Amino acid sequence: MEKAQYGILRFAKYKGPEISNIEAHNKRTKEKYASNPDVDTSRSRQNFHLVEPKGRYRAEAERQIAEAGCRTRKDSVRVVEALITASPEFFKGKKKAEIKEYFQTALDFIRAHQNPDTILSAVVHMDEKSPHMHLSFVPLTEDGRLSAKDIVGNKKKLTWWQDEFWKHMVKKYPELERGESANYRTCHWQLLSYAMASQTGRDHIPPRVFKEMTRLNKQRERLDGLLTGMTHLNMKSRTEEVCKLLDSYIPGVEKMQTQLNKYSTAFADTVTENKKLKKKNAQLSQSLDKATEESTLKKIADAKLKSDYHEAIAVLDRIPKEVLDSYTRTSSTKSKRRER
Repeated sequence: MEKAQYGILRFAKYKGPEISNIEAHNKRTKEKYASNPDVDTSRSRQNFHLVEPKGRYRAEAERQIAEAGCRTRKDSVRVVEALITASPEFFKGKKKAEIKEYFQTALDFIRAHQNPDTILSAVVHMDEKSPHMHLSFVPLTEDGRLSAKDIVGNKKKLTWWQDEFWKHMVKKYPELERGESANYRTCHWQLLSYAMASQTGRDHIPPRVFKEMTRLNKQRERLDGLLTGMTHLNMKSRTEEVCKLLDSYIPGVEKMQTQLNKYSTAFADTVTENKKLKKKNAQLSQSLDKATEESTLKKIADAKLKSDYHEAIAVLDRIPKEVLDSYTRTSSTKSKRRER
């Protein structure tokens, strides 16, 4: 069975001195990378720029900010970096020209939604385990404000970026899938995507399941926040936080899957069907009996539950491989201690 393939887009924000650090990393100015053993400097000559930097990242960012007339504070975000890649399976067998075309397509997407003049650099690294692009830009809005928050600073906006990125990339690469249809596996745990069955078993989902999903949503939001702000500079501390959270998050997702399979319900499977349900609910009149109204409201709630569950799984695809490896090692050590 072939593994599913996903397009990946992540953002990180930088305020000051760390901008020079990401520039050094992107340009490969060091001879050795002790903090990132995946870098093979003997292959660094294969790296290439799609957008060449005009100067030093920090200086160019400050120039653009000054020209826009923006006031800054010491903690103002001056540079946002987008990390763009895909599942390792996607790149297997592809020539450099094909890989370059993928990242050019991704660059075209960013340019369509962020002023191209604000892009400081776009470099593709071919010297690590999987090709990926670091695209750095100054977070200036269309109306000339410096605001990383408006561009990538909240959950709603990040969700929008992910949705639009997939829509753009899938036109050229139809093999790329959405996160909710993925299979996720790391060592001893496995979460499988599934199609909810038609209404053949018990169809009443008890309130406690919805309460458990509410708790899981809060954990997912926390996990999403940790991953969004993860960089190679804070990788160690963030990895420890993510691993600690996964100890309860993964069992929670597995439990939710079991319960949703137990209470197999006829969920609305498409966006169109969900919209029809909401429209029907809005049009409920006094002429409809109470049972009909409750039935429609229940279907809407069930559809939301399914959507939340898929989001709970999808966030796992954003976890970097090195973090998953660390979690696997930690979990294995804990398991051996329990056996003893």
